[in-house]
Amino acid sequence: MSKELPLGFLRARDLLTRRADRAGHQRGISASVPPPVLVISSILSVQLGAAIAKSLFQSIGSSGTVFLRMGFAALILLLFWRPHLREYRRADYVLVVLFGLTIAAMNACFYAAIARIPLGIATTLEFVGPLGVAIAASRRRRDLLWVGLAAAGVALLAPIGKSAIDPLGIVFALLAGAGWATYILLNVRIGRAFTGGNGLALSMGVAALAFSPFGVTSGGGMLLNPNVLLVGVGVAVLSTVIPFSLELEALRRLPARVFGVLMSLEPAIAALIGFLVLREAIQVRGLIALTLIMAASAGVSFFQEREEH
Repeated sequence: MSKELPLGFLRARDLLTRRADRAGHQRGISASVPPPVLVISSILSVQLGAAIAKSLFQSIGSSGTVFLRMGFAALILLLFWRPHLREYRRADYVLVVLFGLTIAAMNACFYAAIARIPLGIATTLEFVGPLGVAIAASRRRRDLLWVGLAAAGVALLAPIGKSAIDPLGIVFALLAGAGWATYILLNVRIGRAFTGGNGLALSMGVAALAFSPFGVTSGGGMLLNPNVLLVGVGVAVLSTVIPFSLELEALRRLPARVFGVLMSLEPAIAALIGFLVLREAIQVRGLIALTLIMAASAGVSFFQEREEH
């Protein structure tokens, strides 16, 4: 999923709670909605946005689609948060640039992956990144089980034997996972330096500007097509704005353990969206791999939080 969302599994929960408290608003999300519903809705929104994004690939390519998504997301977030540029130090802006470049690379790799392999498979492989961050932060013996499950899942997706999965798509998905892991680590520092969504808004602007040469080259004149622009706005809203708002509210009211377990459902939901919207069927081998990586993700989320308390 390539995410511009401060998920970070366990570590980012406390960060986002502080961030939302400092913002001082629930941003119009009803407190009566159960937090699990908010999380599931966020996942559905992200994956639906990715599925819709694939409809643009034939017109403007995956790079053009990434550019539109980040560009419109940056505009919306900057208008919403309206960060005051003079409030921050030079070191903070260096961090913004690094974060923005990470966002651009992560999204570019993920969209390049879903251009070649099913959405559910790409999302499953991308989860290896944040899973690795969570395990590295724990280092308990039980984590060897989660490592083994995740490794088995990745091995099952390797293009061996009768597998029809594009090897380059697998590589891009794993690179997107590495980008997500880097995103999580940088997000902690962004959360300390910036209040609310100011850091994300500025970083998204950097991401869009940095990626603009690739996006313009890929999309060309079709980037000015009204229909393409309209779909691009929809992708930005579904993939960034709505999930960011929903998860901010959910993270205020959910234990990290529950949040992590719920987020572990994302590969399955991605596979379902891919099947319903894109008619992408996943073979039995892929479904087993998806289940193993989901189990690893849920396990590390559930047990890490329990042991920390």
